[in-house]
Amino acid sequence: MHSSLIAWILRAIPFGTIIMYGALGETVTEKSGNLNLGVPGIMYLGGFAGFASAWAYENTAANPSGAVSVVIALTCAILASMAGGLIYAFLTISLRANQNVTGLALTTFGMGVANFFGVFILNGASYSAAPIANKAFSAKIPVLSTLGGFGQVVFSYGFLVYAAIALAIALHWFLTRTRAGLNLRAVGENPATADAAGINVTLYKYLATCIGAGICGIGGLYYVLDYNQGIWATTGQIEALGWLAVALVIFTTWKPLNAIWGAYLFGMLYWLYQFLPSILGIKVASYITDLIQMVPYVVTIVVLIAVSFRKKKENQPPESLGLSYFREER
Repeated sequence: MHSSLIAWILRAIPFGTIIMYGALGETVTEKSGNLNLGVPGIMYLGGFAGFASAWAYENTAANPSGAVSVVIALTCAILASMAGGLIYAFLTISLRANQNVTGLALTTFGMGVANFFGVFILNGASYSAAPIANKAFSAKIPVLSTLGGFGQVVFSYGFLVYAAIALAIALHWFLTRTRAGLNLRAVGENPATADAAGINVTLYKYLATCIGAGICGIGGLYYVLDYNQGIWATTGQIEALGWLAVALVIFTTWKPLNAIWGAYLFGMLYWLYQFLPSILGIKVASYITDLIQMVPYVVTIVVLIAVSFRKKKENQPPESLGLSYFREER
């Protein structure tokens, strides 16, 4: 049972890290009042760009370096996903297109672009791999990761796991302790009032959407080059994780710090079907495992209902979320 519990946690934390990046990025975007449902597509763009650049570097450099591969993959993943965010921002902020429709179109676009160009990299093979990048991204903390069960549970992950936690803390500080963060929240709550106070609403919305998309893209990169062992395969798993990230934003009531424990809870619940039988020492029917995998979504719905009933302002989404801002109507 002890070993099964450790194995469960070791699966849950990397899984949670993927959706944590997506949730943190979407939280930044939604704090500006933009509802970007293109998170799955953006994660696809980030994952593919990061993998493709690392793969190309490994196959062209004479002596490829893991550190260089990390820098190249991260840079390309962030730039590609920010480009997706820029497309969304231009359509919804400048052209005032419907945010829901634009986000869903971006999801389809991101998946299509990644899978289309992925065919050229796969070149007829069942998969392509970037082993050097995978080794660099998944490297455990030396010495500490060997300290028994505690070392396994706490220190045996790639650096992006710890970076996600640091990012959540930094975003909490930014949104609650800095003038720029408070301005961003003002834009999301009431853009007309923020505009009247001299805040550049358009600039804040563009920056929040693009930076948020860049953070989401790191989640896709982490999935491919660490969680999926550096293998690119068109399985559609990134899309499912992207929607879980959107659900996590609601579950955490738009608070970055809540994304830390919320993401890991989602990971534990998602993998519950695989480890529950061994922990309890029972055999579980296949249809029960399918029901168990629905638990994260069910929990999100319950939280959404509870938050709606309590009506606490701090637990509600930004007031102008999903609404285009027309300055002429101010």
